Amino acid sequence: MIRRIGTILIMVSTLMMMVSSTYALDTHEKGLKIAQEADLKDAGWGTVSMTLEMVLKNKHGQEAIRNMRSSLFEKKDDGDKTVMVFDNPRDVKGTASLIFSHKSGPDDQWLYLPTLKRVKRISSNTKSGPFMGSEFAYEDLSSQEVEKYTYKFIKEESYNGDLCYLIERYPVDKHSGYTRQQVWYNKSNFRIEKIDYYDRKNTPLKTLNYTNYKLFEANYWRPLTMKMVNHQNGKQTILKFSKYIFGVDITEGDFTPNRLKRTR
Repeated sequence: MIRRIGTILIMVSTLMMMVSSTYALDTHEKGLKIAQEADLKDAGWGTVSMTLEMVLKNKHGQEAIRNMRSSLFEKKDDGDKTVMVFDNPRDVKGTASLIFSHKSGPDDQWLYLPTLKRVKRISSNTKSGPFMGSEFAYEDLSSQEVEKYTYKFIKEESYNGDLCYLIERYPVDKHSGYTRQQVWYNKSNFRIEKIDYYDRKNTPLKTLNYTNYKLFEANYWRPLTMKMVNHQNGKQTILKFSKYIFGVDITEGDFTPNRLKRTR
């Protein structure tokens, strides 16, 4: 009798382990599929330009405003390419950033400093550092390629009145400043509504909210406002987007480190 009970307990335990393993596999697969669907929904835009206003707020509410413009080039076989140029204030005017995102391996990033008249390459070891004094890290500005993370589906829940998929994604790059990110994807159109970032100690670090979405070219959702709040230092950075233009006349050759020196 005792032997029979022991056998039953072993069978139950084995079954529970199998169910748990299958559940874990399903949640990771579902998380990946949601990320892939979001990526597919936003593919095919080609080239785009825009203007941005960056508002820096300290913990006392004092503000500093910077204006810049950006151009993006979509690559089908790799990550996107991005150029950002600061127009004012005077102390940062002419500063330009170039980002080559990659589906695998570290991204390539450069910064042109007009006061030094040289292009500085950003080391992958410092990608978690702040971009131009903002609460956005260099890695936050790269295109968020699916291959950069592993995924786990958490649940469905309402956020700002919309039903969303909540997933966790875990950076593959060992130099990332994050252990994980929680991402809310709008269930109806797969646009991102919110991201919570956790630092290397797995402590809540920042929250990024995407608001004032607008549909372009009858297919591409773009937020007109992105607000990054740092919970650890009380600072905020708000990006306000305007003058989106899709299909601009630029080529991949416009996205090189040497071109940064001639950007006006």
